[in-house]
Amino acid sequence: MSAIMRAARMHDVGEPMRIEELPVPVPGPGDVRVAVHAVNIVPNLANILNMWTTWFPHSPLPTLPAIFGLDPAGVVEAVGEGVQGVAVGDRVYVNPGRSCGSCRSCRNGDSINCASYAFAGYFGFSSTSLGLLDRYHGGLAEYMLAPAYSLVKLPDTLSFEAAARFGYLGTMYSALRKAGAGPGKTVLVNGVSGTLGIGAALLAPAFGLTHVYGTGRDRGLLDQVGRLADGRVRVHALDDGPVDAWIREETGGHGADIYIDALGPGAPHETFLSGMRAMARGGVAVNIGAVTGDVSIDIHRMMDQQLRLIGSAWFTSGEGQDMADMVEAGLLDLGPLEHQVFPLDQVNEAISGIAQRNGGLSNFIISPSAVS
Repeated sequence: MSAIMRAARMHDVGEPMRIEELPVPVPGPGDVRVAVHAVNIVPNLANILNMWTTWFPHSPLPTLPAIFGLDPAGVVEAVGEGVQGVAVGDRVYVNPGRSCGSCRSCRNGDSINCASYAFAGYFGFSSTSLGLLDRYHGGLAEYMLAPAYSLVKLPDTLSFEAAARFGYLGTMYSALRKAGAGPGKTVLVNGVSGTLGIGAALLAPAFGLTHVYGTGRDRGLLDQVGRLADGRVRVHALDDGPVDAWIREETGGHGADIYIDALGPGAPHETFLSGMRAMARGGVAVNIGAVTGDVSIDIHRMMDQQLRLIGSAWFTSGEGQDMADMVEAGLLDLGPLEHQVFPLDQVNEAISGIAQRNGGLSNFIISPSAVS
């Protein structure tokens, strides 16, 4: 094997990535080397590359120049010392969540709340994240290193392109689990036609959900989402009236047992609050979309109605394995995703072109092994 690989690196904030030749990384103890076949380009990547240091200076980027790429999938190509249960040739998704392994949260098995938690190939959540960011680069390269704990083993029936969507899909999966989704529960998703929100429609059969209600603005996209999951999804255009009034009508006044807000940072607060007002007594709300700014919430009503509001940032590798197993069992169908695959040479075009997507159905993929 050649000791040189091709990678896309960003040298300065706001500049296009450069395709460069770098040494192939050598796995140390506890790590594996993965030959990358697919990397998902998430809609937020352009913001990360262009404005993150201004918007969120407390959440560091890796030291530049750096290799980004949040959601890789590929084949294990080499195994480091001490790794067990992983073999060369395994097909894997690489969960980008990195934890230190020694803080109190890590020692309690709660890696996502690690004091130094970081997304490899993306950003960190604290000033102490930088060491993990710089140790593990992202997936926009022919090869990458990953800790064995981050791997999700993939069945042969799951393509690398679909597996590379596990990041946003897993975010929705974890939110639904935290909220206790299951048979008999009514779920409302704000932003159901987006990259995060559409996961609820895809996951509904696996959770046994019979009633998923989703909102959005694009009627064409909403119509497409409404045809997913064997008709389990009912959709509502925001221009057709308040979300809470629609949900009360749909549920006979009961409201939504679970409310997942998947709206992005630029979404109006009123849409988020309308979802809160749509909740049933004892309901659970989970925010995964990162609506920004201070939001005025009726705390008295939350107390009286015994409502809960929690944030959910990501998902564990174990939850990722759940999803892979659901695909193998036929409970999770990722066939509706529309893959748009680009070679590594076209990474900048893919990042800038993702705005022209078919909502959450589009799956923008960089394939480092593809030839332009």
